[in-house]
Amino acid sequence: MSRKPIVGVLALQGCVDRHAPHIEAAGGVFRAVKTAEQINAVDAYILPGGESTTMLKLIDTFGLWDVLAGNFSAKPVWGICAGSILMAENVWVDENKTKTQKSFGLMPVEIVRNGYGRQLDSHVGVIDGYNVSFIRAPVVTGVADTVQVLAEEGGIPVWLKFGKHRLSTFHAELTMDHPSPMHREFISGI
Repeated sequence: MSRKPIVGVLALQGCVDRHAPHIEAAGGVFRAVKTAEQINAVDAYILPGGESTTMLKLIDTFGLWDVLAGNFSAKPVWGICAGSILMAENVWVDENKTKTQKSFGLMPVEIVRNGYGRQLDSHVGVIDGYNVSFIRAPVVTGVADTVQVLAEEGGIPVWLKFGKHRLSTFHAELTMDHPSPMHREFISGI
């Protein structure tokens, strides 16, 4: 791509603006997107951390499912925390795996929402020498052989790659050292 890639951060709910300095420091152009026109006009997407069930309700309320699904099949997507839940092929609401949740199914992984526990169980970890935040983070419990695990924490996959898509169960955007290695890696692949 001869011009800077435009990265749209889905701005329905969650941590959106904190991505701007990381995207720009990594050579991209930040755009907050929430309409079909805005979604169609970018080169790649970040599904931010937040609350996955709220995001799903807003996607349905604003009739964005089809435009997102169509763009996600053609362009790179990075799902972060709640965004990773929206990307996983199989989503479990609880660790007993008794109830599933709707998702875009972009990556052949199985994930359990809030798998580390409650808000009090949130923590900071170090991935690729960079501080990241696990905030009521999901846990990846299954990964297809076609998925590349880029990083683990405590033996659990936390940063994954599948073709043009990325998934992280942590927040890299909350650390103010721009850009994060994850933003750099994602944007370099657009």
